[in-house]
Amino acid sequence: MYTALQKIHKDKDAEPTEFEEHVAQALFDLENTNQEIKSDLKDLYINSALQIDISGSKKAVVIHVPYRLRKAFRKIHPRLVRELEKKFSGKEVVLVATRRIVRPPKKGSAAQRPRTRTLTAVHEAMLEDIVYPAEIVGKRTRYRLDGSKIMKVTAS
Repeated sequence: MYTALQKIHKDKDAEPTEFEEHVAQALFDLENTNQEIKSDLKDLYINSALQIDISGSKKAVVIHVPYRLRKAFRKIHPRLVRELEKKFSGKEVVLVATRRIVRPPKKGSAAQRPRTRTLTAVHEAMLEDIVYPAEIVGKRTRYRLDGSKIMKVTAS
């Protein structure tokens, strides 16, 4: 039997939270009711989902998708986000690929870590995922006197 729990695959067989089950159920319902994206959603699943507070009283739903399925999700991104925002009324929906950060190698170690696994590269890629389908055309980092940083991102 095919259920909504097949739409979420957690690492190390961890149990999904109630909110993650709710998001998985929404994806399952979309697959069964929306003929437009049914075939595209058939083999897709998510890793996790969380709800965060953004400016004021607004909330956002951040859905983590597997890195390998990133391209498939991007293909249906606008339609999927529109439908999910209808289901989660009044909440922004953001799809972010799950990426891994690897610590720097120890001194004297011959092992090299890939550039895509560095902290900076992962954060840059997450920022690109957040603003998708727009593209980042400029970034400015402002350092305040107290040492805090403000990054201004210009998207097209």
